[in-house]
Amino acid sequence: MQLLVSPSSIDEARRSGAADIIDVKKPSEGSLGANYPWVIREIKSFAKKPVSAAIGDFDFKPGGAALTAYGAACAGADYIKIGLTFDGKEKARAVISAVVKAVKDEFPEKFVVIAAYSDYQRMGSISPFDMAPIAADEGADFVMVDTGIKDRQSTFAFMNEEALKTFTITNTKLGLKTALAGALKFEDIDALKRINPDIIGVRGMVCGGDRNATVREDLINTAIAMIR
Repeated sequence: MQLLVSPSSIDEARRSGAADIIDVKKPSEGSLGANYPWVIREIKSFAKKPVSAAIGDFDFKPGGAALTAYGAACAGADYIKIGLTFDGKEKARAVISAVVKAVKDEFPEKFVVIAAYSDYQRMGSISPFDMAPIAADEGADFVMVDTGIKDRQSTFAFMNEEALKTFTITNTKLGLKTALAGALKFEDIDALKRINPDIIGVRGMVCGGDRNATVREDLINTAIAMIR
């Protein structure tokens, strides 16, 4: 299980070197808010770890999603991550297919991460369980669960340990890797170890509990020690 940490600035990224993956996002623009391409490029220039980039919580806009994914890949991101805020399997297929093509046609070595939301019912968006088989069909590498509405409620408030374990096991059978995120706390780590996703994504956990605070290097080290 790897630790992905989501700094919101270049300064925070410099303090995030202990993480397994550095995730570039802009929390003020949403759960998977996109940061600027020049921020991705600069972080990639000094990071000694793989760099992930969130490209946004997307409505049904396949063209916009594809172009944004391509831009993040060109800026240097190793993992390109999109969230689907709409419902409908065929719409999901159109967006996922467009994003995978945009990235993989030119950068086959990069990873495409498709995110759905644990709180999909209140979001009115596609279920993670409905999204994952489509992501597998269309050639994505990872599927992810996050919380869409950031009101400090955890993914565990909407999907219990059993559901998340089933999701992870099902993804493995589909040939996908799994990432879990969404207001995860230190006290969730034992359950996360039992679920055993490939990646856990955190921000608030390593900001002292408030995702709007600043990433702390000491808390990243604590998290790494606990998941190893």
